[in-house]
Amino acid sequence: MHNIKAANKLKINTVIKNLEKRGIEGHYCETKEEAAELILSMIPDQSIVSWGGSATVNTLGVKEKLAERDLETIDPYSTSDLDESIERRRRGLLADYYLMSTNALTMDGELVNIDGTSNRVAALCFGPKKVLVVAGANKLVLGLDDAIARAKLNAAVPNNVRLKRNNPCTITGTCSNCLSKECICCNIVTTRYCSIPGRIQVILVNEELGF
Repeated sequence: MHNIKAANKLKINTVIKNLEKRGIEGHYCETKEEAAELILSMIPDQSIVSWGGSATVNTLGVKEKLAERDLETIDPYSTSDLDESIERRRRGLLADYYLMSTNALTMDGELVNIDGTSNRVAALCFGPKKVLVVAGANKLVLGLDDAIARAKLNAAVPNNVRLKRNNPCTITGTCSNCLSKECICCNIVTTRYCSIPGRIQVILVNEELGF
């Protein structure tokens, strides 16, 4: 375990350097608790904060702490009303800060994400003033082909199971590039550069987090 953590730290430091050349700021955190503290310190009071669906963000406990502070939170997932949820996702695109994870991150600093409703990838591309992307070391891959493969197999399948979708992922356990009405892989987005330096902040954690 010690050797794996040490190797992960070396990989993360390399990724942070490669993110920098893409106009993206990277941060190293040893634990998810440290990552949570960093995120909370980045978001000032009286901000508007929203988030995409993310098992990683859910493990940090930051949403509950943000709700206690002097700021506005837009939570698309705290309502069972689909129309209201969609409206909150639309409003979230104008937030000051947007929290999310990534399905995969290459060693060269490119982020790859698959999305269904696509509010998450929309926010990553444009809208919120700052996007805070939290990723465990398990999200690191060598190149783009590996990133897409990881997003399809390691992210799409468990997310389909979580959402109880009736599609090939939940039947075969593997992505079939389906065109099912239950598909959650509507858009595949690669983020290779940020034209507004520092708008995207990637917080890399030396733990296994999320899918």
